[in-house]
Amino acid sequence: MSALQTQLFHELKRFSVKNKSIETVFIGGGTPSTISPALYKSIFEHLRPYLKNDIEITSEANPNSATIEWLHAMRELGVNRISFGVQSFDSKKLKLLNRAHTPEQARNAVLNAAKVGYKNISLDLIYATLGDTKELLQNDIKTAFNLPINHISAYALTIENGTAFESKPQMSSEELSLTSWLFETIKSKGFKQYEISNFGSYQSSHNIGYWKYKDYLGVGSGAVGKLGLQRFYPQTSIEEYIQNPTKQRIEKLKEQDKKIEQLFLGFRSCVGVNSKILNSFELKRAQLLVQEKKLSLINEIFYNYDYLLADEITLFISN
Repeated sequence: MSALQTQLFHELKRFSVKNKSIETVFIGGGTPSTISPALYKSIFEHLRPYLKNDIEITSEANPNSATIEWLHAMRELGVNRISFGVQSFDSKKLKLLNRAHTPEQARNAVLNAAKVGYKNISLDLIYATLGDTKELLQNDIKTAFNLPINHISAYALTIENGTAFESKPQMSSEELSLTSWLFETIKSKGFKQYEISNFGSYQSSHNIGYWKYKDYLGVGSGAVGKLGLQRFYPQTSIEEYIQNPTKQRIEKLKEQDKKIEQLFLGFRSCVGVNSKILNSFELKRAQLLVQEKKLSLINEIFYNYDYLLADEITLFISN
């Protein structure tokens, strides 16, 4: 935490952050709920002058470690939104995913957050897992909507290199028809889909900031930051990060890289794509998709009807 604070000072200077200019804060990546709120205190104290009034401050949390005392203390520091890594309310699926909590712990964690006074509560669900059925997912959604939440993130299980599931690629099993059904079921409960994986009666300002391609500080081991056409990658080894928290790999983006990222982020979310960033070829392709009823054009912004087609639409326009 001390190394993280050292890097925070460094990033605030590099980004020339002024007082009252930080729009959102998100504590995540790993398990913030295993860290005592007392260890966050000095970081919050240093950040406070830079925070805009009434901003969204989110912390991720795991149901088995987010005690009511932890939730209360984090709220006292200024956290006003909690995102729980629930993944499922099915005990067999949780075991399959190597999750440390039970369905009961997940329900209680959400109820405790509401009891403490959090108005904005989100939970993550994972789908496209080996053994998923409509019945199982329907039960997950029903249980979620019986809790005091206003946001759901639904992620397909993806197998990444270096993870516990790398040797078990069969764990991931996505069927497009089941994904479409899942999305429609969540929407039918009154939650608006505002990005391919995100639904709610409340839309996270922090999430939208990424999709609008805003700059962001990435503070912590493995956290990524972006400033203009540069991305900063701190060390992913905790031990090496502690030794030198400001040592980073810098990626320099080209204008074309930026445009491709703006396209796929815009088309997979409610942000859309501003027609002004497209060249004449790309503009013709986008207008063709408007004629084909795949995109709409409103006030010079192209919007995608079906987020599941975001990658294909991006490829079609940019090639």
